[in-house]
Amino acid sequence: MEQQRNYETVTEAVNDLKKRGYTADLSMEAEKDCLFEKSSATQLSPEDFTIDEVYRFEGMTDPGDEMIVYAISSTEKNIKGIVVNAFGMYSSYRASRLVEHLTKHHN
Repeated sequence: MEQQRNYETVTEAVNDLKKRGYTADLSMEAEKDCLFEKSSATQLSPEDFTIDEVYRFEGMTDPGDEMIVYAISSTEKNIKGIVVNAFGMYSSYRASRLVEHLTKHHN
């Protein structure tokens, strides 16, 4: 895992990760318990990827600003991308279970 950097905002983290090659547009598919890369329609199960970096942002004034940014890579699928997910009161139960699964896979 690369040394963590300090970012003030989600946008700053995402922009820097993109500059460092994390360009795939990944989304969580909670029903399938996987990540999905839109442009190539590739599904990544937890065995297919690693979580390289994790950044958590807590909303000081707005709980809706509570987000986690994951830098994800898969050497097998030749993909490096970003997943952004809400946590706290705005996260969905299914997404939270998937994030928990991803976190366990990372550890």
